[in-house]
Amino acid sequence: MKRKIFKEKDLLRINRKAIMLNNKELGALNFFCKKYRINNQSKFMREAIMGEILKTFEDDHPKLFETEQLRLF
Repeated sequence: MKRKIFKEKDLLRINRKAIMLNNKELGALNFFCKKYRINNQSKFMREAIMGEILKTFEDDHPKLFETEQLRLF
């Protein structure tokens, strides 16, 4: 299967962030990924983190008459 070519440069993942896990957290992550057959841990963590961030902003949405609106992207 060929890789998709991204036409939009904004969608390319060129920025790196690192997280530190203790032994119990790493064990839990490895157990979860093995149990649910997750092969791409990077994608899983990215989706989990961004999902929580976006869910938080849904709960904190601008009110009807607020003049300043929050823009994430």
